[in-house]
Amino acid sequence: MARISGVNIPNDKRAEVALTYIYGIGVTMSKKILKELKIDINTRVKDLSEEDLNNLRKKIEKDLRVEGELKRDKAANIKRLKEIRSYRGSRHVKGLPSGGQRTKTNSRTVRGNKRLTMGSGKSTAGAQKT
Repeated sequence: MARISGVNIPNDKRAEVALTYIYGIGVTMSKKILKELKIDINTRVKDLSEEDLNNLRKKIEKDLRVEGELKRDKAANIKRLKEIRSYRGSRHVKGLPSGGQRTKTNSRTVRGNKRLTMGSGKSTAGAQKT
C-alpha cells in the first residue's frame, strides 16, 4: 500500500478515487493534482511508479493542507467562534446545526435522534407500557 500524508492508500483503486481517502482531498482536487502531475486518472495505484508516488507525496505535502493540520485549523476556527460568542459558535456549543438548516424536522442526528411526538416513537403498535 502506498502511504501519503500518513494515510494508507488502497492499491486496487483508481488514482482519482484513492487520493480521496486523504482527509481534505475530494474528487475535484484529486483530478486537479493528477492533471498537474500528468498522471492518468484511470491508472491503478499499484501501477504507479515510485517516481509518480514521490511526486504525489511532494505535491500534497507542499501545496495542500490535509489530515492533522486541516483538522487542527478547523477545530481552531470553531473554538474562535465559541470564544467570541457568535451565533454560529453558540450553535456549536449546543450541538445544533450551525449552517441555517431548520430544526423542527430533519436534524435528528444532530439533536440525538429525539422522538417527541406520539406517532414517531420506536415502540411497535402491540407493545403497551403498564
